[in-house]
Amino acid sequence: MAAFGIATGGSNWFSALALGVTLLKCLLIPTYHSTDFEVHRNWLAITHSLPISQWYYEATSEWTLDYPPFFAWFEYALSHVAKYFDQEMLNVRNLNYSSSRTLLFQRFSVIFTDALFVYAVHECCKCIDGKKAGKELTEKPKFILSALLLWNFGLLIVDHIHFQYNGFLSGLMLLSIARFFQKRHMEGAFLFAVLLHFKHIYLYVAPAYGVYLLRSYCFTANKQDGSIRWNSFSFVRLISLGLIVFLVSALSLGPFLALNQLPQVFSRLFPFKRGLCHAYWAPNFWALYSALDKVLSVIGLELKLLDPNKIPKASMTSGLVQQFQHTVLPSVTPLATFICTLIAMLPSVFCLWCKPQGPRGFLRCLILCALSSFMFGWHVHEKAILLAVLPMSLLSVGKAVDASIFLILTTTGHYSLFPLLFTAPELPIKIILMLLFTIYSISSLKTLFRKEKPLFNWMETFYLLGLGPLEVFCEFVFPFTSWNLKYPFIPLLLTSVYCAVGITYAWLKLYVSVLIDPPVGKTKKQ
Repeated sequence: MAAFGIATGGSNWFSALALGVTLLKCLLIPTYHSTDFEVHRNWLAITHSLPISQWYYEATSEWTLDYPPFFAWFEYALSHVAKYFDQEMLNVRNLNYSSSRTLLFQRFSVIFTDALFVYAVHECCKCIDGKKAGKELTEKPKFILSALLLWNFGLLIVDHIHFQYNGFLSGLMLLSIARFFQKRHMEGAFLFAVLLHFKHIYLYVAPAYGVYLLRSYCFTANKQDGSIRWNSFSFVRLISLGLIVFLVSALSLGPFLALNQLPQVFSRLFPFKRGLCHAYWAPNFWALYSALDKVLSVIGLELKLLDPNKIPKASMTSGLVQQFQHTVLPSVTPLATFICTLIAMLPSVFCLWCKPQGPRGFLRCLILCALSSFMFGWHVHEKAILLAVLPMSLLSVGKAVDASIFLILTTTGHYSLFPLLFTAPELPIKIILMLLFTIYSISSLKTLFRKEKPLFNWMETFYLLGLGPLEVFCEFVFPFTSWNLKYPFIPLLLTSVYCAVGITYAWLKLYVSVLIDPPVGKTKKQ
């Protein structure tokens, strides 16, 4: 726990929050874990028992190594601790191996590496304006932000029940964001470059980083109206940033370049042969698109406008499958999703360039890039919503409109993660934890902005309350209906579509606030 003590800098309340959530994580050790547990155990075995030349070729298990090299080295480092727990977990041929010692090691490895996330949260709290601080500790923005991040419901269930290392990776992202707020641009750029070589999903937010660094670091001054002072461009700063990216990339990819294996590495990182949607549709635009296709196909069959023999079997029976072929609407290609994602990102990137608003403007652009990629990306996982939820927490304690968007996005996004935990023992755990986090989020932010207008209008309130009946129907009513055998995918479809509406609304509401906000209208020497 020494890492937590260092991170707090003498703040007893921060230590208490960090220690409390750590104890909760320990209590979750015996809970259900997904196939991702076996994925990471297999990666431990690959990196420990095979030479580097075989890491991205090994295919004994279906769970092949498909993360960038830094994460492979991360697994390699963990494997040298794992051997003291259970050597058998490091055997590549021990598929689906899960001894009690293996379970303890893997669970504790996530808890231990979360120390970086705790430190990053502490650094982010230093960047928060304390003007709205109340008299009570629990009303202070720094306390609220710490609780929203450290006790984030999504991270708890995805990392410490389902099993992944998102806390460690999110810590790198939040720390890079904090460095930008602290005017330490080179450190922020370095941390993000390292993060990209740990997990390439963070490419989603790379446009925000690239444009912000070019606009606010390489250009050292603005005019009075906020526009660029072109003669302030610094080639030295640009070259410095380029050197950071080059050196980090060379350290990561260099060994595989020397082995002439880069094409193989990239084929693992970008498997476009997968379908448009994941096995459970992530609640995005394509979920709405696919649901509309299903509705139209059912109507077409009822009106005898479609030939049942020509309808792809998978699209009408199992419903939610990895390879999804549309029946009525045009099928979507990876190129189409890339174009849609790019178009969705462009306005936010344009605002970051033309209407500079400092680090806060960068943070908004980052969130919009993350949400745009979530909305329109290819084969998006539902867990990717955390890429927007966590940084949105920083904005939520600054302005009432951002708090409203955060609550809608977080509540809807977190509920969309419920299908990840489908076993009976975890049902009360996920419901209680989400209720506690949601109630605290709403009550604390309402208190923080109590002098301003209500955070929700009647429509938003009605929508969020609708999650309750949806959960009751999916978990307690539908299993006892006759539809359960014929249409088992209906609860997942309803959850995906309902949450897609809320996430789309939050995305659009944030976009509107970004587009109408004025630029910072004074010259700043950065």
